[in-house]
Amino acid sequence: MGLFGLGKKKQTAVLGLDISSTSVKLLELSRSGGAYRVESYGVKPLPPNAVVEKNITDVEAVSEALSKLVIQAKTKTKKSAVAVAGSAVITKIIEMPSGLVDDAMDVQIRLEADQYIPYPLEEVSIDFEILGPSPNNADQVDVLLAACRSENVDVREEVLIASELEPFIVDVEAYCMERAFSLIAPQLEGGDDSMVAVVDIGATMTTLSVLHNGKTIYTREQLFGGKQLTEEIQRRYGLSNEEAGLAKKQGGLPDDYESEVLQPFKEAVVQQVTRSLQFFFSSSQHNEVDYIVLAGGVASMDGLSELVQEKLGTPATVANPFASMSVSSKVNSVALSNDAPALMIATGLALRSFTDGDY
Repeated sequence: MGLFGLGKKKQTAVLGLDISSTSVKLLELSRSGGAYRVESYGVKPLPPNAVVEKNITDVEAVSEALSKLVIQAKTKTKKSAVAVAGSAVITKIIEMPSGLVDDAMDVQIRLEADQYIPYPLEEVSIDFEILGPSPNNADQVDVLLAACRSENVDVREEVLIASELEPFIVDVEAYCMERAFSLIAPQLEGGDDSMVAVVDIGATMTTLSVLHNGKTIYTREQLFGGKQLTEEIQRRYGLSNEEAGLAKKQGGLPDDYESEVLQPFKEAVVQQVTRSLQFFFSSSQHNEVDYIVLAGGVASMDGLSELVQEKLGTPATVANPFASMSVSSKVNSVALSNDAPALMIATGLALRSFTDGDY
């Protein structure tokens, strides 16, 4: 299996599996005409520290959760797509002679890769995608070279095989987000040239992706997430990690929770969004975005998008890639709706069923 399973022209149903630091998320889509349908979906919590900052540290715990999730989601599909974090991948656009067939291109790229990749080549998984004719030279094509430490790919394969699934595609989170965003874009008012900031706030990591014309022009990860709220609930009310996590979702906390814990956390999220955008503005010629789309588990928090919009003066919305999809009767549509903002990466992976092997 290549790093991204690129170039697979045959359309094949794949499970999108997002392995994050707190849970495994599964999504399977089908398509009829131009319309998508959610065929199966589920989320399974992971034990603490099974995944740390997007690195799988406990293969057995993750594969056990994944096996249970596949049963829970009632799917028969075995071919699976998973993703590595953008920070684990080196990408570079290089020019190559346009007449090369794939095999010759592969050999040539491996010969040249050495100068772009700071690791020994035997420790690296490499893949490439031909983007099209080079604007600078009619005889050349632009090729996207992508490389990732093999251990990042291997451990994901290991988890899938242990769960009796078939590793089919290893993608990059940034490309998954871009693909899932194509489902969000029609929900936003404005032309194709809109500048949109997607802020994906997970349990431990916040990823800002800025898209222009639907293409990612900037991405940055920062350590910040919903885990900080869970830890504050634990500390303040003397609960275990599990109890705090449940209370956060289901309620039942003391009266001062809203004002003393939740509101300060929402303010911290706004600060994080502001800071992330400032990094983008300072490293580019842009000084504003047209929309902010909130994704990740934290995004569905009541009133958060309104607070972001109020403080930053930029229209803000919560990601829902399923807004115009139908849903199979075996899928809990209420749970799917609640989890929608956290399923952007899983959606981007599941969409690989229909992308003819391209980005």
